[in-house]
Amino acid sequence: MGIYTLAFLDSCLSRYADKRRIRHPIDCIADHHLVEREVCALLDRLADPNGKAVSRADLAEVIDFLTTELPLHLTDEAEDLFPRMRARCEPEDEIDRAIDRLQAEHAHAGKETEGVLAVLRVLQSGTVEIDGEMRRALSEFAAHARRHLIFENAIILPIARARLTDQDLADMRLAMTRRREAAGIGDLRHA
Repeated sequence: MGIYTLAFLDSCLSRYADKRRIRHPIDCIADHHLVEREVCALLDRLADPNGKAVSRADLAEVIDFLTTELPLHLTDEAEDLFPRMRARCEPEDEIDRAIDRLQAEHAHAGKETEGVLAVLRVLQSGTVEIDGEMRRALSEFAAHARRHLIFENAIILPIARARLTDQDLADMRLAMTRRREAAGIGDLRHA
């Protein structure tokens, strides 16, 4: 499968891409959303009793995404995107309400992620067959994540593209690049 094949085209630092700098922070966030959708599709395959088998390599990529890339992405939004949007958006954008909703969902997703990771690690070990409770955890996580992504892609990102200034984007690019460099991903020299 290779969950990183569709995303991280030219916009994000990633140990799976060519380690180029972040070119456009909003595109980087959108690319993370593409990868998260691929992760959801894999989780749905695992949850489906009649689904195709999932390789250990794919499981390893999903585990890596959930433990490394997703936390960086959530921090990008919480520390870079959301505060700048609150500062730039107009009252009619009702951005505070939208961001409050997303932050509550992020907190909830953090708890769900740990359960999903536990299931994935057990499956990766090959010592246990997936059961109904595991299937339910994977399926519910994927469903919640998809609803969250739909909201972000349809509402948040278009408003961000319209409201954020070139300076906001430059500041985001630098912060996001530094965050990845601190995590051992990418090369800060090009930022």
